[in-house]
Amino acid sequence: MNAALFRETLVGDVGLIGLLLLVGVLLRATLRPLQWLMLPAPVIAGLLGFLLGPNVLGAAASANHWMIGSWQVSGLPFSPYVGSYTTILIAVVFSCMALSQEFGISKMTRSLGGFAGYGVLMSAGQVLVGMLLALFVLGPVFSEPASMGLILFASWSGGFGTSAAMGDVFAANGQPEVTSVAFTSATVGMLSGIVGGVILARIGASRGQVAAFDTSEALPRSLRTGVLDDEERRPFGHHTMSGSSIETLSLHVALVGTIVGLGYVIQSTSADWLNAFALPLFTTAFLVGILVRWIFKRTRAIRVVDEQTTKAISGAASDVLIVCGMVSIEPSFVSAHLASLVLIFVLGLAFCLFLGLVVAPRFLQDHWFEKQLFTWGWATGSVATGIALLRIVDPELESGTVEDFGYAYIPLIPIEGAAVAIAPLLVVAGASWSVALIWGVIALAGFAVLARSRRPARA
Repeated sequence: MNAALFRETLVGDVGLIGLLLLVGVLLRATLRPLQWLMLPAPVIAGLLGFLLGPNVLGAAASANHWMIGSWQVSGLPFSPYVGSYTTILIAVVFSCMALSQEFGISKMTRSLGGFAGYGVLMSAGQVLVGMLLALFVLGPVFSEPASMGLILFASWSGGFGTSAAMGDVFAANGQPEVTSVAFTSATVGMLSGIVGGVILARIGASRGQVAAFDTSEALPRSLRTGVLDDEERRPFGHHTMSGSSIETLSLHVALVGTIVGLGYVIQSTSADWLNAFALPLFTTAFLVGILVRWIFKRTRAIRVVDEQTTKAISGAASDVLIVCGMVSIEPSFVSAHLASLVLIFVLGLAFCLFLGLVVAPRFLQDHWFEKQLFTWGWATGSVATGIALLRIVDPELESGTVEDFGYAYIPLIPIEGAAVAIAPLLVVAGASWSVALIWGVIALAGFAVLARSRRPARA
């Protein structure tokens, strides 16, 4: 691609993505059905981009020669490269994660350990049941590749970001359809999680397990519309640099860009050496980010890195990633795997419901309903979905579930990271059973920690 064509396609794609995001924000702020569903503006924008883009409206208009007068109807003129942006954007997200994540277990009490074990069981269990479904049913009956076994974890516990990351790995190994299937599954998971979460909240209220429940009106207006009231507004970061040298945001963008660039060099080198086992860009960027953070901490340069600014960059990249990924969904890929996707959805819902309604009340301790409802939200959609559902049954967040999750999530970081970076490579190498075995053991370990937390501590 020459420089002029690249500039034109990039500017066009950026303009369309920006317009769709603005429309998504407007629709979320004004339409009550979207507020009830708590759909994030990027998801609304992605759905619009998918329906109005070249793969749906554009393809239908071209096939049927739709005309308005002398004007040929066509979809939004996205470039063919819009789906490839997700590779860079997910690398940005992982770079920011490495820069901003601080590890520590000083507050991991027995109760928190049980919550952590429940999260590990939910996350690793999705890998296990998905792989078993692929190995015993989807493969023998529907001739599906083993990669379908990772769709449940990638799109539900992982969300759109993990869907993009795993999609990159499989696309590089001759399975481009995984990205479209995973993004479709992530969209269904989010919708199922929201609707199912509201139903679970109603069940909990009817049984006296929670004190508060009143449909979407239980949520603050700002959470429903997405627009913060004046008293809720807060800075998303703090200046660490003087503008006479460089703006703080510019420094952080430069730092993240350098990490992604170094990750690309390592990824290209690993591709030359390892071929099919080459590390994906998001993995190498994450590793470089960890190294950079370690160097910055050793040299005390870490004081110029603002965690909230880094997270804001990550959040912005995630928003754009969702739009790009959904716009690039290929309907033909989804329809070819529709029966398998339905089975994955049914199994995923059954598994999450079993943990929430059978395991959680027996093993989680204080505020078990709030914890399982929050976990249901992030395990089907995102942490933001979990918080939104939690606000329905715990409007003032008095249960401490969100704070506990901050520490309970620590053991999940390496487990989910390994599932994203290593599991796809094992599947590509033909070691699908090893994925089921490894994450099966991890799921059992999570259950053991959960069960142990139920017993009183020794005096």
